[in-house]
Amino acid sequence: MIPARYGASRFPGKLMKDLAGKPVIVRTYEAALGTGLFGRVVVVTDSKDIAEAIRNAGGEVIMSREDHETGSDRIAEAVEQLDVDIAVNVQGDEPFIEGESLAKLLDVFRADPDGEIDLASLMTEITDPEEIASPNTVKVITDHRGFALYFSRAPIPYPRSETVRATYFKHKGVYAFRKQALLDFRRLPMQPLEAVEKIEAIRYLEYGKRIKMVQTRVTGIEIDTPEDLEKAKAAWT
Repeated sequence: MIPARYGASRFPGKLMKDLAGKPVIVRTYEAALGTGLFGRVVVVTDSKDIAEAIRNAGGEVIMSREDHETGSDRIAEAVEQLDVDIAVNVQGDEPFIEGESLAKLLDVFRADPDGEIDLASLMTEITDPEEIASPNTVKVITDHRGFALYFSRAPIPYPRSETVRATYFKHKGVYAFRKQALLDFRRLPMQPLEAVEKIEAIRYLEYGKRIKMVQTRVTGIEIDTPEDLEKAKAAWT
């Protein structure tokens, strides 16, 4: 499932911007389809322009309401009527998404016969001080088993000790959900921590959902700003 909202706050219309001859959203759709991991790849959008671009590329679209606050809400609306066990959320601005990382997310559920895990998501280690400090980079900390403890736009953990090296992980907005976790998310109201950080993953934690984090070395380029788009164009081959 690829949630695709046209009116992104930081870069409106970014999903329809050109990336090597095709809109960003079409590049992302083709990348997800090209992994060969899924029985069905669907773009969920409130935009007629995005829907037309995907259909012209031979893809499947589900139209959603416009007033969703998060991608999870948008996917939950679409998934509710579908006969699925696991839904994978690939953000529409991730044209460099690849199969190795997505396969790791699916493996989490294959190794969880008791249903202990509600959702899984990706993280990658970061070392650049500017990226660690940036509020545009969501950081995550985990317990010793790899379950998320908290997500923040602030640098976590804070490096108070001068003798212990802090390791930082960036949260990549790619998820795999059990269907019920998505349906629960949609009916549960936003709490203060999610509201102040503007990070939807926090809602799952606030209501006791278990998020298994999977480390990946694949960073890719998420297109959040015009500068990111230029980087993506330069990297595209």
